[in-house]
Amino acid sequence: MTKELLEKYLNNRCTSQEVEEIILWMQQQSFFSESKKFGEIDWQHFKEDDVVSDEKLDSLLDKIHHKLNIEEPRTVQIKNNRLLHWISKAAAVILIPVLAYLLYTISENNRLTNQITTVTIDSLEVIAPVGSRTVVELSDGSVVHLNYGSRLKYPQNFLGESRGVALTGEGYFEVAHNPDKPFVVNTGRINIRALGTVFNVNAYSESNCISTTLIKGKVIVEKTKNNGNIETIKELIPSQHVEYEKNTGVVKSSLEQVEKYIAWKDGKLVFENESIDQVAKKLSRMFNVEIQVDKGVKEYKYTVTFVDEPLFQILELLSVATPINYRALPRIKNPDGTFSKQRILIERNK
Repeated sequence: MTKELLEKYLNNRCTSQEVEEIILWMQQQSFFSESKKFGEIDWQHFKEDDVVSDEKLDSLLDKIHHKLNIEEPRTVQIKNNRLLHWISKAAAVILIPVLAYLLYTISENNRLTNQITTVTIDSLEVIAPVGSRTVVELSDGSVVHLNYGSRLKYPQNFLGESRGVALTGEGYFEVAHNPDKPFVVNTGRINIRALGTVFNVNAYSESNCISTTLIKGKVIVEKTKNNGNIETIKELIPSQHVEYEKNTGVVKSSLEQVEKYIAWKDGKLVFENESIDQVAKKLSRMFNVEIQVDKGVKEYKYTVTFVDEPLFQILELLSVATPINYRALPRIKNPDGTFSKQRILIERNK
């Protein structure tokens, strides 16, 4: 068996006869010194190189899994574990004995162990589907409520000097206190940093605004500048609401009743002197529909609270309060057999 043949197999360039030869060698010879020799050579090369990227590793492992499942699905099994970080440098990666041998070598190298500790963090993601809310408890005891259509990415265990999560959508955070490890919510452009507190973050990707509302404790709103430096935008006090406009960078701050910003977690939909456009945007996101507002009713504003009301009942109540009419437009069948999103038109009552 040669290293060149193994590389040829990995790159899908083997003939049927060569594939049979490799599988036979895997079954009968892979525990012996030849496989360890391949591993020792590649390990020496690896120690001199930089750590490979996660993207390259994932691509290579997918390729290995695919080939093994096709050629001989019961011969070997390889788990996609980031402890196999160096795998793109090893010619004999398809062999369990070789992997075991090199993993043993890695365990004795303190420098690489520290790097592996970082990349082996299990990244988890929770998604709140349209029409439902979700609650997740993190490993540090913090609790996060997710609003409709929101998603939260977080590690299974918080390592390093901070507790970092990534939010798309809206989340209500009850952060476990830890003065030695701040809790950081990343929304892409803006970070919200806290030690132990309760706050709400609204950061839907389609919105031009990222907002933070502090209920209890203290949070700092930060912005990552183009040069990588962190700039503090605002340090909030309880009952303070801060909005950051993505397009302009303008920051607005106000002290007010916070109930309308956090009522969603209890199933309430609160509008306080909000335009019909703002109402339509919230209803569209909440019920996964597309609501179009006619220019003739743009001036109407609403102060009202709904509690777990269905969409058409909400629209009916709005039409009672103001002279508007609503109608559901026919859904269009797509070429793949699915139907377009439900569209609703709101216009002046004639």
